[in-house]
Amino acid sequence: MRRTGKEKSGSGSKIALVTGASKGVGRGIALGLAAAGWDVAINYHHDKKGADETAAAIRGSGGRCWTFQADVGDSRRVRAMFARLDQQAGTLTLLVNNAGVQTWSPLLQLGEQDWLRTIRTNLTGTFLCTQQAALRMRQHGGGNIINIGSGSNKAPFPNLADYCASKGGIETFTVVAAVELGAFKIRVNCVAPGTIEVERTSKESPDYAGTWSPLTPLRRIGNVKDVADAVVFMAGDKAGFITGQTLYVDGGLWSQIPWPYPIEK
Repeated sequence: MRRTGKEKSGSGSKIALVTGASKGVGRGIALGLAAAGWDVAINYHHDKKGADETAAAIRGSGGRCWTFQADVGDSRRVRAMFARLDQQAGTLTLLVNNAGVQTWSPLLQLGEQDWLRTIRTNLTGTFLCTQQAALRMRQHGGGNIINIGSGSNKAPFPNLADYCASKGGIETFTVVAAVELGAFKIRVNCVAPGTIEVERTSKESPDYAGTWSPLTPLRRIGNVKDVADAVVFMAGDKAGFITGQTLYVDGGLWSQIPWPYPIEK
């Protein structure tokens, strides 16, 4: 019988919450986890239509999922979301902190409200959701938290000061959380995508692939499946002794420094 996503999961189920899963990388992660056998809770803030589309795709493949509206930067709404998840889905075993925003602006023109909005969503949201998830995982013998970072963890992105600050904070937060939560059998890692073609990044350049592919050692840009596959791996038993680490999914882009001489092919 096909699962509808309306019934509560059984005790043997693997339940994941993916924040910001209405579209882009978040949707790809949700679909990838569902394909790997996870029951998926989809968080969204404004884009209900996109969240419903993600849910429909999972249910259409026989998967089980739920949708939860919440602003991850608001502690009251985060607590309410997790309470609804407890009631409707059951025991959370995986959290993917993906929700994120950015402001494309030179540093000297970046508005304070834009800065605060980005830090609130990306960094504070990661903290609030991690805290709620870890409190539950501690009670149930462990779990897994994966934070979505960025190439800006390694390299500066001009005109994205707020985004870089938030993602750099997420990487350091990941390490601290891994150290503190390890005693509770909770693993915490960071998956950091490189140049991934989604709706948002396609708007940054009229030829996004043509701009970034020549700079990438693997000579292509990434896609959402590349990120989803990394998350599925880090969430699985084969990564059971990995915590406090950042896995870059970037085709080698951020592993290189500017090199003035040609590379033999």
